Amino acid sequence: MADAKVIPFDDDRSRGSRGAGSRRRGSAAESAPVGEGPGGEVQPLPVRGAAAPDPAEPEEPEEPDESPGARPTTEGGGEEGGEDGGLERRVAAGLSFLRRRLTGDYEVDDFGYDAELTDQVLMSLLRPMYEKYFRVEVKGVENIPAQGGALIVANHSGTLPLDGLMMQVAVHDHHPADRHLRLLAADLVFVLPVVNELARKLGHTLACAEDAERLLAQGELVGVMPEGFKGIGKPFGERYKLQRFGRGGFVSTALRQGVPIVPCSIVGAEEIYPMIGNSKTLARLLGFPYFPLTPTFPWLGPLGAVPLPTKWTIQFGEPIPTDGYAPEAAEDPVLMFNLTDQVREQIQHTLYKLLVQRRSVFF
Repeated sequence: MADAKVIPFDDDRSRGSRGAGSRRRGSAAESAPVGEGPGGEVQPLPVRGAAAPDPAEPEEPEEPDESPGARPTTEGGGEEGGEDGGLERRVAAGLSFLRRRLTGDYEVDDFGYDAELTDQVLMSLLRPMYEKYFRVEVKGVENIPAQGGALIVANHSGTLPLDGLMMQVAVHDHHPADRHLRLLAADLVFVLPVVNELARKLGHTLACAEDAERLLAQGELVGVMPEGFKGIGKPFGERYKLQRFGRGGFVSTALRQGVPIVPCSIVGAEEIYPMIGNSKTLARLLGFPYFPLTPTFPWLGPLGAVPLPTKWTIQFGEPIPTDGYAPEAAEDPVLMFNLTDQVREQIQHTLYKLLVQRRSVFF
């Protein structure tokens, strides 16, 4: 694999096409509107008025209503075949989804984001790991704006970037306005086979100022982890110690768009792959920024790649507004440094607070 070039987030150079992210709708698989799912109109049960029974006359058993709108009920009062009806609806919805995928009757945006595939398939694949394996606890999700653009800035750790995916599930499943998080990723993500396509479908895009500004201008939630490979590939002995946040490019982008910055602290990801060493020779040969050595990998082979089932907490902090600054503030290095330091300190302080509160790494 060729050496991957990491483009810094604050690189404002204009860019040309970037693979799948610069595709425009026009093909059959990308231009058709999302098809409607199956559904039928449910008719209400008929209302029958009955006179009070005459005590002098014996009551006659009521004959079942065989009108077309009536549905048989069981002795307990529930509708007969209710579970079967629900199963039939799910099967019909699944078949309709497959039909749309096969015929290209769905749409993706200019960055390759496939909302239908993400909601119905990819999130369903990530959710068991989120809910059952890492048992993620989410706090402060109400601090994320209900509408409009916002930049979520989080710490990065764990050897593999599972923390970004779990943060994406947290926003998708817990935000009251059903918002979607668009993550900014390094070049390496978009040169790996399979990973590239999945990342595009999930809404990820290149970590550059140009793409971030376009998404924020469209009112999207954008997630960035400014530590980059310095954070995700740091030794286990430096866990929960934030690395440098670059040159403040994310602050400049937020200032240009006038969107709030939401700090996010993630506890639990540092321990999933305790990195006790780094094989730089293998990293150079494979074109990776580092090659992790953990207590289980590569000694146990594929089994060593299974993350430890740690208990996670994701906390979204109070948003930091940027709309009160003048347009030229985005070029002020002193202001960018101060805001970057403020975001970093807020994330670090919250990390220490969460570490003190947790009972155990695994519970």
